[in-house]
Amino acid sequence: MLTIAHLTSAHPRRDTRIFVKQCRALAQQGHRVTLVVADGLGDERDSGVHISDVGYARGRLARMLVGTRRVLRRARQLDADVYHLHDPELMPAGLALKRLGKTVIFDAHEDLPLQLFSKPYLAPVARRLLSRACAAYERYACRQFDAVVAATPSIRDKFLLINPNTIDVNNYPVPGEFDAEAPWSDRRQEVCYVGGLSALRGIGELVAAAHLLQTPARITLAGRFSDVKLENSLSALPGWQRLNRPGHLDRDGVRAVMAHALAGLVTLHPEPNYLAALPVKMFEYMAAGIPVIASDFPRWRAIVQAHQCGVCVDPRDPAAIAAAIDYFVRHPQIARRMGRNGRRAVMERFNWPTESDKLVGLYRELHASIGAMRHAGA
Repeated sequence: MLTIAHLTSAHPRRDTRIFVKQCRALAQQGHRVTLVVADGLGDERDSGVHISDVGYARGRLARMLVGTRRVLRRARQLDADVYHLHDPELMPAGLALKRLGKTVIFDAHEDLPLQLFSKPYLAPVARRLLSRACAAYERYACRQFDAVVAATPSIRDKFLLINPNTIDVNNYPVPGEFDAEAPWSDRRQEVCYVGGLSALRGIGELVAAAHLLQTPARITLAGRFSDVKLENSLSALPGWQRLNRPGHLDRDGVRAVMAHALAGLVTLHPEPNYLAALPVKMFEYMAAGIPVIASDFPRWRAIVQAHQCGVCVDPRDPAAIAAAIDYFVRHPQIARRMGRNGRRAVMERFNWPTESDKLVGLYRELHASIGAMRHAGA
């Protein structure tokens, strides 16, 4: 058995990738797992995982300067066998733990240098300079870590050039979490988008598409806006009246929204970081047994076409998005068939149990390595 500490200064305590999937999977293997968070909600125990809170640091700068120091302090107190980092800002903490002789894993949720090119608050020159600096530091730090866990195959391939002990653990859904057997007769003339609401995630085009719909369909936008100005500007558009706005939902709420929808939307803009991504929501729609309306990116198109589980559209064309929505409303039997195809693909390939096996296997190797070092030291 290993004592394992998952560390995050930025993610919520019940983050799907970190807590629901990884921490729970390792606890189920008998490891002693602690998740260190910085949200100010206090300590608790859930599903065999101890959640240790170091307190909330308000604002991005305070989080990166104060929050990370608090996380490192708590990590040292835990004296764990393995530390699993989930934020790039924790790389310096990871290096400090390595100097103490600890085993450290970095979890690359995103391709950070690419992601920086999509930050609207950075000037273009600043984006390029910061991206290069982050890439250089990423290479320096990750060479010293014991392993890298990547969220997609493309991120894995990048890190394999930096650290040969890199695996991909894709953020595929837990099939049983979604109600794919919800009666199709209970479905409404609705499609859904679940996730963060921002311009780069195509929310403006979805509002415009709502106004162009030829059927009585409505669009459910479940999530929070990252920009109040964007929300205010979109709320003045005529398409806003065709939206359902339930706000941010917990996992039960997400499941309920998908159980009533005819299709799921994932029409992100063609930003570099999105082009290489495997969007979690696309696979969750598939797990819920509904077809996807996805951005026409090569990687996404290959999945949708291979499994006949939806349609791909130009994410910057509201008319194309509206036409896809109207198509599924007018042809519910096709929507149902494509939804079943997607569910089958998740059950056979795109599911968390297969990815969990990779994670458990990595920890098994690290356990053996740590045991060998202890034996040699004795």
